Amino acid sequence: MQNPKLLDIHNATVYRETKKVFDGFSLSVEQGQSTAIIGPNGAGKSTLLKLLSRELYPVVRDDSHVRILGQDRPILWELREKIGLVSADLQQGFVPEVSGLGVVVSGLHNSIGLFHYQDVTELQLARGREVLEELGIEGLANRRYRQMSTGQQRRCLLGRALIHNPDHLILDEPTSGLDLNATYHYLHTVRQLLQQGKTILLATHHIHEIPPEIQRVVFIDGGKVVADGPKEELFTDEWMSQLFQIPLKVTISNGFYQVLPA
Repeated sequence: MQNPKLLDIHNATVYRETKKVFDGFSLSVEQGQSTAIIGPNGAGKSTLLKLLSRELYPVVRDDSHVRILGQDRPILWELREKIGLVSADLQQGFVPEVSGLGVVVSGLHNSIGLFHYQDVTELQLARGREVLEELGIEGLANRRYRQMSTGQQRRCLLGRALIHNPDHLILDEPTSGLDLNATYHYLHTVRQLLQQGKTILLATHHIHEIPPEIQRVVFIDGGKVVADGPKEELFTDEWMSQLFQIPLKVTISNGFYQVLPA
């Protein structure tokens, strides 16, 4: 029996407040098919990922569906055990006084911190320390979130996403705001996760943060898929210039792509 698709969107209409972002939008991603979603700001990348994380819902219509792991109405708690999320919105909204260990363990409670009414067990804390160690950031266990650099916060949030050991990860502009050192540390970790068999859905407008292990790219502009295929076919001067509406030149080094002004 074939595994259900990680994401199966057909003819979806989606609003963010009063703005129609998607109108008849369709896209599917198989399990195990790590994919990068590329597009300029406002193209609809974050809206797509919010559909997958169930932060947004489509307009209900008979000829439309959004299925996640084969389900039209997945149970959110079960979904969040299977799909980990790291986003700028999550990072900005986190409780500033929580410790690094608390950030990671909060993933077991689906919260933006740890609070006095939550029943946090020693087993959960032990699992949190294990994840911090796996990511090489055990030194952040007792540091307050507000005292961390942007890169340290992002790595703790990645630990939060991994605490259930999900098969799939959603990364929304994962290196935004990071300096070069933090960027390459983070990308090294993402590459390790891909090599371990995790499926990663990554949304970005920076093609240099797409690991070589991710082969499929989807270009989105104006709430529509304008191209979908392997990197070597779409990461060209012509395609990138058209997508971002500026003359660009594409280069490649060690499996990483970069764009320069043409």
